Amino acid sequence: MPLPRLLLLVIGISFILGLVIWLVQSIYNLYFQISFTAPLLANLLLLVIIVLLGVLIAAFIYYFNLTTRKKTTKKAKYNPRQLPQQKADAAGETLKAVRQQVKQIQDNVAQNALLRRSQEIEQSLAKGQLHVVVFGTGSAGKTSLVNALLGEIVGQVEATMGTTKIGETYRLKLKGLSRDILITDTPGILEAGIAGTTREQLARELATEANLLLFVVDNDLRQSEYDPLKILVEIGKRSLLIFNKTDLYTDEDKEVVLKQLEQRIADFMSPNDVIAIAANPQPYQLKTGEIVEPEPEIIPLIKRLIAVLRAEGEDLIADNILLQSQRLGDQARILIDQQRKRQADRIIERYQWIGAGVIAVTPLPVVDLLAAAAINAQMVVEIGQVYGCQLNSERGKELALSLGKTLVSLGMVKGAVQIIAQALQLTIAAYIVGKAIQAVTAAYLTRIAGKSFIEYFRGDQDWGDGGMTEVVQRQFQLSRKDEFIKTFISEAISKVVNPLKQSFESTEDVEEEPLEDIPINSDHWEW
Repeated sequence: MPLPRLLLLVIGISFILGLVIWLVQSIYNLYFQISFTAPLLANLLLLVIIVLLGVLIAAFIYYFNLTTRKKTTKKAKYNPRQLPQQKADAAGETLKAVRQQVKQIQDNVAQNALLRRSQEIEQSLAKGQLHVVVFGTGSAGKTSLVNALLGEIVGQVEATMGTTKIGETYRLKLKGLSRDILITDTPGILEAGIAGTTREQLARELATEANLLLFVVDNDLRQSEYDPLKILVEIGKRSLLIFNKTDLYTDEDKEVVLKQLEQRIADFMSPNDVIAIAANPQPYQLKTGEIVEPEPEIIPLIKRLIAVLRAEGEDLIADNILLQSQRLGDQARILIDQQRKRQADRIIERYQWIGAGVIAVTPLPVVDLLAAAAINAQMVVEIGQVYGCQLNSERGKELALSLGKTLVSLGMVKGAVQIIAQALQLTIAAYIVGKAIQAVTAAYLTRIAGKSFIEYFRGDQDWGDGGMTEVVQRQFQLSRKDEFIKTFISEAISKVVNPLKQSFESTEDVEEEPLEDIPINSDHWEW
């Protein structure tokens, strides 16, 4: 009871008790005085006072009972399905948002695949089926477990790893549950070879789509089993850890392994979710020579399944649908980000060679390379448009100038010149060498600037915790890698150096002509 109501109750009771004591004494004195002259009137007065006192006490009790009933009524109106329904509604809204995102994807194959997946999730939301996935290492007894649950053979049961090559789904009915249960037997994880890797990937995909995961082991968890189990639980996947093949252990050893499993998963799972079973116990021979085929020992698992699905089934369905819709949204965002990056890279590619052409035609001091070519305001504006950021030319210039100053302050202009000069190693006339180095350096710096702005716009016009300096330094280091330099210089020779040679040779042939009359052939530049 809240403190204010408790205080009110204590004060009310104290007041009533005091009033009763006062009234008893007063009534006694009054009754004694009246009874000498009018006994009937005295008795009538006593009756009226007692009735009024009773009404007062009844009214006080009624007030507290009434408020308690109102509170109880409010509790009774609570719908246990309200939270799952909210999650289902959130999943529906997420799917709508995903469809809007998918419209931005230019790859028709990827676009159609995401749309189909969104429709599948929507159908799952409508059907509301419980999907249980059996997951674990090869030959841990997953198929045997499914066989035991269904009461019939649904797949090969062998010790050889890799028996189940694809995920197979079966329908299961459990007493006390109105919903259908779909149970999927997945390929084993941690199998060798390309085929094993492919099956493991399929198994992991199926596991992430489950409402409930049965992670099967036949001993204590190895690290290679512990890691995927923990990851699945942490992304919100409800899981039970199944200790199978207990018939191969003594009672003492079985208890030891159970304790080890409970301790291993204590940080992210309940000990109640560790269940020991023998899905396909081995036959044994009696002293008489008779071979006994023992029945599967899976009753503890069935009881736990029913308890979990009955108590959490609605929430598990809602959680899974919401998780799947969010993952689909993440996939759409990744595809859109990749698409935007390709578009931005094309813009950078175009402007870096435009900048190189400007410097090749009009060479400038090294320190001015940045202003002339490396940082181009229009490039910034166009990259921003790719990422949905509408910038005017003034804002583009402001950003370009700011990044240019950062490049100069970090000594990257000088560093870029040294890298390009060393990589080109030209043996032509000194004048051409200077022009070529300046032009290619301008392209190189433009690329670093453009890549830095991609990070800026990807971060919603935020340079991140490390600021512009950290982003620029990271892009500079990436651009210094040997494999990139080789590709970049090869392209630079084709687009800058060779046209410069041709232009220089043409100039020597007609050097008797006035310089201002020499036409500049733009076809030499493949910007």
